[in-house]
This record gives sequence, C-alpha cells and structure tokens, in this order.
Amino acid sequence: MGMMPSRVKFRKAQRGRMKGNATRGNTVAHGIMGLRALSPGLITAEQIEAGRVCATRFLAGEGRVYIRIFPYKPMSAIPLETRMGKGKGEVEYWCAPVKPGAILFEVGGVSEDLSHKALRKIAHKLPVRTRLAVRRKAP
Repeated sequence: MGMMPSRVKFRKAQRGRMKGNATRGNTVAHGIMGLRALSPGLITAEQIEAGRVCATRFLAGEGRVYIRIFPYKPMSAIPLETRMGKGKGEVEYWCAPVKPGAILFEVGGVSEDLSHKALRKIAHKLPVRTRLAVRRKAP
C-alpha cells in the first residue's frame, strides 16, 4: 500500500480549493536539483510511489531521492451506478494537494546530468505541469 497517514483526526475531508502559490516548501533544500510544480493539482499516493520507484531504479543505488510532499488528504468516492443519497462515499485514496511553486521531488548525490534525467522520468508520472529547479548557491 502507498503512503498514507498513520492516523487522522477525521476519516473524511471536504474537497476545499487551492488558490495562490506555494509559500512554503518552494525552495530546493536537500538535493542539488528539484522538480517544481507549475500548476495546482492533487497528486495521489500511487503517483508519488511510481515516481519514487522510477527514479531509484534509474539511479541504480547511487544518490538519493527526496520526496517533499505527503498524501494527507483523503478522497472519497461513491461506487458507480449508485442512486443519489445514502451519504458520503468511503475513502478511495489519499492525495497531496500541490500549489504552483512547490518542490515535489529532489535528487542529490549524483551528477547534474543524471539528476536531470531522473527528475524528467518522475515528471512523466505526475498529473501536474513541472519544471526543473536548481539549488541556489549560498552567498
């Protein structure tokens, strides 16, 4: 099973809305290069896991992949061909709401060319538009 919280205060959550840009988690902090979201969206735990597996297999034991997002939001769904009413559906999957500017994944410990290719592979697995972000040099 993919990533999910060990326990939550409430089983089900409302959809809410994502507006504005990310103000936290918007700089490359751990690796040398990161993957920045350009559009808002919901990234499921399965998509995060697919990106992690893809990058770690590509790097073949070298370097490290940092996951900067966590799926804490439960998404519920009612089975198909069910009549209206009867309450809110059961939790189907967990997702991470992502705002534009948020860093999703980082890669460190390998060359810039190799990390660029690994992050490109991750980007193909995600439902949001992304761009590469390079770590700023310390003054």
